[in-house]
Amino acid sequence: MLPLSFIRENKDFIKKGLEKRNFPNINIIDQIIEMDQKRRSIMLDLETILSSSNKINKEIGLSVKSNKKENIDELKLKSFKFKNDAKKFQEKLKLIENELFSMRTKVPNIPNEIVPQGKSYDDNEKIFESGEIPELKKDSLYHWDLCKKYDLIDFDLGNKITGSGFPVYKGKGAKLQRALIQYFLDKNIKAGYKEYQIPHVVNETSAFGTGQLPDKDGQMYHVENDKLYLIPTAEVPLTNIFRDKILQLNELPIKLTSYSPCFRREAGSYGKNVRGLNRLHQFDKVEIVRIEEPKNAMSALDSMVNHIKEILNELELPYRIIRLCGSDLGFTSALTYDFEVFSAAQKKWLEISSVSTFNNFQSERLQIRYRDKEGRKNLVYTLNGSSLALPRVIASLLENFQTEKGIKIPNVITSYTGFDFIN
Repeated sequence: MLPLSFIRENKDFIKKGLEKRNFPNINIIDQIIEMDQKRRSIMLDLETILSSSNKINKEIGLSVKSNKKENIDELKLKSFKFKNDAKKFQEKLKLIENELFSMRTKVPNIPNEIVPQGKSYDDNEKIFESGEIPELKKDSLYHWDLCKKYDLIDFDLGNKITGSGFPVYKGKGAKLQRALIQYFLDKNIKAGYKEYQIPHVVNETSAFGTGQLPDKDGQMYHVENDKLYLIPTAEVPLTNIFRDKILQLNELPIKLTSYSPCFRREAGSYGKNVRGLNRLHQFDKVEIVRIEEPKNAMSALDSMVNHIKEILNELELPYRIIRLCGSDLGFTSALTYDFEVFSAAQKKWLEISSVSTFNNFQSERLQIRYRDKEGRKNLVYTLNGSSLALPRVIASLLENFQTEKGIKIPNVITSYTGFDFIN
């Protein structure tokens, strides 16, 4: 959420950023500023009333002490009127503050200046590509067929137990999944990220704090009786660890990592785009989160991008990095880089990671602050990235590394799997 002072002082800049996003309701910025002016005017009136009320109460106290009872009744009437007026203004102020808060939750983050203009995925900007696209033989299989052939993942069984999008991993498929999780965590820990095991459900306050609510309410699984949400990513509980905290400058940066299952109710089209592991309602992911002093956030983002590049290089997967355009940015993001790996059998690029900086958009909601060298309290900047999401990594590994003898396992994870071939 954009800080209110930032909106007041940067109206034109914000409108320009919202235009880059093709945000349909830019006039809401004017409405917020107008509403804020009303709020501040009411606050001034309320302060005047409370000040007058305090003076009357002091006069009543002095009259009682000096035994001047003739003025007390008149003063009490004035005090009563001031209290009633104050109550009315407080109620009016609360209504305006609630409405103002609600309006601010509808405004997305402002794109970084390097975010390209655009209206769809086709307008995103490719900034890096690495690795050779493998040439598969004509009889090569899609990953969902390879899963059935080698008894790795059972999509039908998951559908029987729960429903579509909840696969069952078996045998070497389960071990490959577990090996990748451990490899990702080890890489992150070696890079200075502290591992956390976090709850897989969060309350409404936590989901709001990182921006999932109200923006993605319909995409989250909701436990209604307990008013809890299944997490769509470990980013939510990890970032909320520091909600309402004031950090010292020497505590920054904070680097966290966690493995978790992720739950998303996102609906998709039918066909190859959502077959197999391409889109799931439950999937495993290892996340990295950073909390930074604002001046270091961009270098932190570059560091996260390079970290994920190193992982994909070690996995020997062809990949590319995409800078998202304004319309393709997530609601909370100021700048996002998507990583895509090439799926050789499907002959398409699959997104496997998003690395984003949110500036102080999340920390304004979460009230995560730090004291600078002068002792002033400032909002931190937050960043997060997938490091990595498992399903499409496995899909690409299975398809790209299939041979006549079976599926070759990349050298970097054979010490985790205990096998170097699936056959």
